[in-house]
Amino acid sequence: MITPAKVLLLDIETAPSLGWVWKKWEANVIDFKSDWYILSFAYKWADVDQIYTKGLIDYPGYKRHSENDKALVKDLWKLLDEADIVIAQNGDSFDLPKINTRFLIHGLKPPTPYKTIDTLKIARKAFAFDSNKLDDLGHYLGIGRKLPHTGFHLWRGCMDGNPESWVTMKQYNAHDVELLEKLYYKVRAWDRQHPQVNKGEIVGEACPKCASHNIQKRGFAYTLQRKKQRYQCRNCAGWFEGSAKKV
Repeated sequence: MITPAKVLLLDIETAPSLGWVWKKWEANVIDFKSDWYILSFAYKWADVDQIYTKGLIDYPGYKRHSENDKALVKDLWKLLDEADIVIAQNGDSFDLPKINTRFLIHGLKPPTPYKTIDTLKIARKAFAFDSNKLDDLGHYLGIGRKLPHTGFHLWRGCMDGNPESWVTMKQYNAHDVELLEKLYYKVRAWDRQHPQVNKGEIVGEACPKCASHNIQKRGFAYTLQRKKQRYQCRNCAGWFEGSAKKV
């Protein structure tokens, strides 16, 4: 039975850790007053047009300077538990380890295992851009830029409970997911380790990257003793190989 994988595009925004320092520039932190926490997250499913955002301000009992992200983190856990594949820019090094940290702190068990696609890793492995930041990649590829903001003042405004700052933060977070999706579809064909998007699909009948059946046989890939049928997808332009056979 063939069932489509649930593909989640995700981005989080975190508050900084608060600490004491002796000076402003290149200073060592003497001690921390409070740790970082998750301010907001934005997400969309690959087969759904709508982008959703959740911020601490959306939860009952929210107060300014509140650092309690437990309810928000529980909603994140439900999303990841449902997903088969999670796509994020720098997700393997930032978003997902940060999320896992909050899971552990709040006593949550690991969600159902999922595969990850990190668009930053694809950009670094396959290309040689001057910068692999989401904003710069969007500019280079002509797909858009991140929304402008006031820098740390925006984060500080959200931490202080400013409603206007929260509106801007959620728009900023959602736009990052919109840009992430555009970037993903630009670089998808170049990902050599892309997970299978259809569970139960027979290799050679559909593209493992986009599930299209519009594929073409394009020669063979050889080892010393075996060969594999090589295919290219006419939809996403990705390459893939079939099962190995003796030469």
